[in-house]
Amino acid sequence: MKDNTLAKIFAVSAACALAASGLAQTTTSVTTNVEPGSAELTTSTGSFATYTPGGEYFTFRTSTGAEPVKYYYTKDTTIVDPAGQTVAWSDIRPEVPATVYYARQGERMVVRKVVLAKPVSVIEKKETTTTTTTRP
Repeated sequence: MKDNTLAKIFAVSAACALAASGLAQTTTSVTTNVEPGSAELTTSTGSFATYTPGGEYFTFRTSTGAEPVKYYYTKDTTIVDPAGQTVAWSDIRPEVPATVYYARQGERMVVRKVVLAKPVSVIEKKETTTTTTTRP
């Protein structure tokens, strides 16, 4: 009976390890009709590393230790929250989790759509100001 229980524990552990290895994948190819003329888009899930308003690209990291990768965007690139509502680019901050849908154009990865993992109301920048007054 002890051997049977040990075998069950081993089987469950192996199944969990197999399932976890399947969840670790962060990049997949997806065929979709996001915009006319685009045949295949690739997705990357991770978080923003840097974004400069008015620039032509942002850097995106698929995991904590991964090197950031440049993704170029255009005026046609859309950014939405999880509910599909359009979000302003000014709401992007480092470490904001998202999924990026892009197509390769030569050496560049050109973003078609960005879907944030959290609503903008949850993403907030906290600042504190300390004022010190000295009296003679």
